[in-house]
Amino acid sequence: MGLSNNITAILNFIALLCSIPIIASGLWLASKADNECVHLFRWPVVILGFLIMVISLMGFIGAYCYKEGLLGLYLCCMAILITLLLILLIFAFVVTRPDGSYWVPGRGYKEYHLQGFSSWLRDHVASDDYWPKIRNCLTDTNFCAKLDTTPYMAAPQYFFAHMSPLQSGCCKPPTACGYQYVNPTMWINPANPAADQDCSVWSSDPSMLCYNCSSCRAGLLGNLRNEWRKVNIILIVTVVVLIFVYVIACSAFRNAQTEDLFRQYKQGWT
Repeated sequence: MGLSNNITAILNFIALLCSIPIIASGLWLASKADNECVHLFRWPVVILGFLIMVISLMGFIGAYCYKEGLLGLYLCCMAILITLLLILLIFAFVVTRPDGSYWVPGRGYKEYHLQGFSSWLRDHVASDDYWPKIRNCLTDTNFCAKLDTTPYMAAPQYFFAHMSPLQSGCCKPPTACGYQYVNPTMWINPANPAADQDCSVWSSDPSMLCYNCSSCRAGLLGNLRNEWRKVNIILIVTVVVLIFVYVIACSAFRNAQTEDLFRQYKQGWT
């Protein structure tokens, strides 16, 4: 087996091992409350992780056992996989680039405007066609109730607490409304009810809260954006590694073809 074949086998074994954290990150995404309710974003990373594992195993066997046909199939599959990863990366970068968050004076958390996010996310996640089902799913996860179990003794501790975009958008009214804090999921007597359209939508009913607010839709998009931008880092590293492995594998494939021709040439003389 040639040197390039050895290197290809080793690199594909490393790529095989690298598929494990990719699958793990995909499972982490799928376990999040927002991704449980938005099925479109739930499994792509897991599927890509398994594809990387299978194709890397194919490349490892083809290089280690010197199987020219298997190496050829591996190169075709790897080229398709790298193309899919690049498309996913570009798409995810473009879709998650707009940020609808903004800091609120005197608060430790951000709030979110729906119009600040990409139109694709708004149309495919937060539109009226999809939101009723997503809202019901979010209500069933009961993630806002978890705020009541945290040790917020008074309003100052709450106002400077860390919140996820989903909690900020769905579990409380917008700050501009001027509601008085009672506990994390109960707010009363808005001082400025006309400041935002969500002011009149807020309800202290645990099954309602701000799930019907546009700020809740924006908070969901904020959660998705933050999680996917973290996963994008893993995908970028993966693409770089796979391209490097692919270049070495091409060299190994050429070596296999050359040695096969040489073997046939020798057999012809004998």
